[in-house]
Amino acid sequence: MNMTFIDLILLLIVAGICGAIGQAIVGFSRGGFLVSIAVGFIGALLGFWLARVLNLPILWTISIGGTEFPVIWSIIGGALFIAVIHLISGRTR
Repeated sequence: MNMTFIDLILLLIVAGICGAIGQAIVGFSRGGFLVSIAVGFIGALLGFWLARVLNLPILWTISIGGTEFPVIWSIIGGALFIAVIHLISGRTR
């Protein structure tokens, strides 16, 4: 269950894609791909926690280097996280 460097890069790419999709759903984006990676990981934590609390199934996971990444819950959690950040930060243009 050792994660290689390539596994880590793949996990970061998947998290970044999930974070970017979550940001696109909300329609609010700050930063580039690094922010999307962070949103993807925070979304995975938030979404997985939400699924556990509500007794919902883990719909689709990707196994990378022995690590399971909940793709659907990452997108949902990322969208919720970005929506909350958007509400807290206010509308600035």
